[in-house]
Amino acid sequence: MTRVIAVAGAGGPAGRAVVRRLAAGGAVVAAADADASRLDGLEAEASVVDLLDPDATRAWIDGIVAAHGRLDGVVHLVGGWRGGKGLTAEALDHWAVLEPLLVRTLQHTSLAAQASLVESGGRFVVVSAAGAGAPTAGNASYAAAKAAAEAWTLALAHAFGRADGDAAATILVVKALLDDAMRAARPDAAFDGFTHVDDLAETIAGLWDRPSAELNGERLWLTPQP
Repeated sequence: MTRVIAVAGAGGPAGRAVVRRLAAGGAVVAAADADASRLDGLEAEASVVDLLDPDATRAWIDGIVAAHGRLDGVVHLVGGWRGGKGLTAEALDHWAVLEPLLVRTLQHTSLAAQASLVESGGRFVVVSAAGAGAPTAGNASYAAAKAAAEAWTLALAHAFGRADGDAAATILVVKALLDDAMRAARPDAAFDGFTHVDDLAETIAGLWDRPSAELNGERLWLTPQP
């Protein structure tokens, strides 16, 4: 059986690595990004989708199911970061940027895909940050948005559990992500505890080979826990 997997936020370094790995494993990959230029060269069915628009998000997911008859997974990689030197009024401006990107896109995507994932016994995965459980004054808005995204994903996992099927919602926790361009720009940096996007992609590809009981509602750490 050929798996059909949607990747949201596919145009960044992590998205490209995940699309590449899933396609190499034989999956049909439907990639979405809000910026058409970021989709160039992807080995996927690429669509420009505003995931802040719930109707557009549902149309994207419904279109995948209509074209292929199923949806076996959603990988949510829509990202963003804002930080400062302390807990100040600036944090509210950061929240106004991060909450839509990290939380609302996740909500829209999961709601659109939930029924199809229950039917297929699929996987829903989101990447979170270690900082969500250890917020600092400088990263309050980022940590709060990541924590909210985690809470929503755990609620989705609860819904999957109540459906009594094989679908699973999983959180992958990293300190930060690393790609080859970052290494090239800072060849002497240690990047301690960072997770390379290729390693992230390998972990994600392996989720379909693991039983849902090991994954649903779990936070899987890809970096040493603090």
